Amino acid sequence: MRASRLVSILLLLQTRGRMTARELATRLEVSARTIYRDIESLHAAGIPLYGDAGPNGGYQLLDGYRTRLTGLTGDEAESLFLAALPGPAAELGLGAVVAAAQLKLMAALPVELRDRAGRIQERFHLDAPSWYRDPEQVTHLPAVADAVWDSHAIQIRYRRWREPEEVERRLEPYGLVLKAGRWYVVAGCGDQIRTYRVSQILSLHPLPSRFTRPASFSLADFWRRYTEEFEASLRRGQACLRLSPAGFERLGHLMTPGVVSAAAATASEPDGAGWVRVTVPIESVAHATGEFLRLGGEMEVLSPPELRESVAATAAEIARRHGC
Repeated sequence: MRASRLVSILLLLQTRGRMTARELATRLEVSARTIYRDIESLHAAGIPLYGDAGPNGGYQLLDGYRTRLTGLTGDEAESLFLAALPGPAAELGLGAVVAAAQLKLMAALPVELRDRAGRIQERFHLDAPSWYRDPEQVTHLPAVADAVWDSHAIQIRYRRWREPEEVERRLEPYGLVLKAGRWYVVAGCGDQIRTYRVSQILSLHPLPSRFTRPASFSLADFWRRYTEEFEASLRRGQACLRLSPAGFERLGHLMTPGVVSAAAATASEPDGAGWVRVTVPIESVAHATGEFLRLGGEMEVLSPPELRESVAATAAEIARRHGC
């Protein structure tokens, strides 16, 4: 712990120039007396730093004492500070590690690249989760991450959406994916590769057995195929709609990209009132009813008949409940 703190003091001084003992103590969450002792240890180790007393005083490294990364362009240096998401890193138990790595990187950059990289952190913030969604409780995420990293099997009790709701599974975790604020583990289960939502893991026990990842397995390729197949499986039917100009515009803000692109590709020529006909994919009549009612009176369902009847019946029930 102390060795890590000594390195952090050096990196802070290299990055920020002059800092007082109190500033260092606040940043490293220790007492000023601890900082004084650490400074003495650095002196004894031959580190070329000196201190000045007074209101503008502080500790500072002698000019030229720094390590530089070479070969980085300005754009590359900036992009490195967009690569880490502090929230997900903290969920994985790596928040402090990411912060330390960024500090080391910043300290090693030449001044001109350091300034540009610093602007990235000041001007861009990445927030992965979607709106209107509470953060998921991912109690077992660090344990899953350890299993992925160390290639050891785990035994889990898992809650799923169909009967039986709770099942036991022995998994060989190949990788973790963060999708729209939700964590998924891709794992071998028997002779298949499956995907499990980490928040639905009810209990987890590491197993002593280790496994070897398939040589041909690519997490990125698997996830791309998985999402394509999943999205295709959701869209089992089609609906034909009439949309007003306002409805067509609103659809672009409310619906999924697949529905929006289908509407744009199939839109007819506007009629005299500006309304167009579109054909879009739907998951089910019940799901589509709720989705299309979000368009209000700027939409009319033409087909299938069961969807048209469902929308009409739901709208009538809403009007009845509101005394219309």
